Order: sequence, then C-alpha cells, then structure tokens
Amino acid sequence: MKAHQIMTRKVVTIAPDASIHDAAKLMIDHHVSGLPVVDAAGKLIGIVTERDFLRRQELGTEIKRPRWLEFLRGPGRQAVDFVREAGRKVHEIMTPNVYSVIPDAELADIVEIMERHRIKRVPVVQGDHLVGIVSRHNFVAAIADVTRNTSEIASSDALVRRRVLAVLRAREWVPAGLDVRVKDGVVDIIGFITDENVRQAIVVATENVAGVSEVREHLCWVDPMSGTYIPPLDTKHVMTGM
Repeated sequence: MKAHQIMTRKVVTIAPDASIHDAAKLMIDHHVSGLPVVDAAGKLIGIVTERDFLRRQELGTEIKRPRWLEFLRGPGRQAVDFVREAGRKVHEIMTPNVYSVIPDAELADIVEIMERHRIKRVPVVQGDHLVGIVSRHNFVAAIADVTRNTSEIASSDALVRRRVLAVLRAREWVPAGLDVRVKDGVVDIIGFITDENVRQAIVVATENVAGVSEVREHLCWVDPMSGTYIPPLDTKHVMTGM
C-alpha cells in the first residue's frame, strides 16, 4: 500500500508566527499530538508536537544542568535551549528539519522512518507543499479496514484449504506433513511439531488467510531427542471481528 491510500488529507496546520498558546489549543481541540507548520504559500517548513511542550520555563520543567557542564557546552547551545524553553512563537520551538514522504511512498518505508527516528507522524508532500499526513492512527485504521474487507470474501472450503496450505508451505519453519481440513470456514490442523513456538505461529498464519473464521489446532509436540510426545489439546482459536 501507498501513503496516499491511508493518509489524512484534511490536515490541521499552523503558521510559523502563531503563538504557542494557539498551537496548544489547536492540538487539544482537534485531538492531535502534532501540527505541521506551513507558511502562507502552503509550504511545509516544520512541525510542532507535544514533545516541544515538555521542557518549558512556565512549567518549571526546563533542563537544569550543572554550571560546569553548561560552560563546556558553550553559549551557542545554551542559547538554543533557552529559545526552545522560553519561545512564544511556533517557529521558535518547532522542529525545522521534518522527515516527509511523497504520496506514492510505500507504507513499509514510512514505518521504517517512524521507528528509526522515533516519531509518530510523517507529513506527505508534493514538492514542498503539504498534501496529507500519515500517523500511527492511520495504520490502525488501515488494519481495521483490511481485516474487514478480508472477512467479506466469500470462499468455498476447498479454496480456503488451498490458501491455507499455500501459506503454510511458504514458511520454512512449518513442519512437513500437516493435515489441513476445512468445513464452513473452520480450519482443523493436525500434525507434529518439534518446537512449541511453532504452534502459535501456525495458528496466526492460518488466521490471516481469507475465508478462515476459526482455527482448531491438534498439534502433537515431539521431542526430537527422545521421541516422546505430548498429545494435542484440541485448542480452538475463534476469529472475532474477522
């Protein structure tokens, strides 16, 4: 999937000369934790987030360092910290270097940016202009939409069985010889495993197959060293909301 398929198009933004009071009020009123900062031409020039309000003189939460450490840091860095902790305008506290993507960016690439830089949202730009934003919430909404659409696929039991077998055979950790049976969307998996961690992985892989409504595993654990085994518990895994 691409960024434009899940992004929020009507983005709440703020101007660089707006007050931090206005920024805080916008975030509260619109239930957002970050605001892209755009100029009069609609060009993205920064972003202000909840994090920018943590270290503030008004709250007494500004960073307090020993005098010797401040001396080593130098006046330049002290000045930068002061502006961020006492600035009254958005452009004084915002993050100017924003990680952004284009509308055709792959979702996997956006996730990598979020995880690598520990950010919650990525603006989507066309040229220099903001056209949307992708936040963690958009991914949650996308998952809900995908799983709902998957559950609506009408499939015969034979087709579901073929899908399940194809998915399991594609995983190198799935043991050979599993017996898969399907009736009315309910999947029974029978066989042997030599590692307990594989049991749940097999169930999860099967749950993700279109047309599956319930998974019942009957997997015997076998000790590869001694040959002893533990019989299956006939565990049911009901797919709620699928």
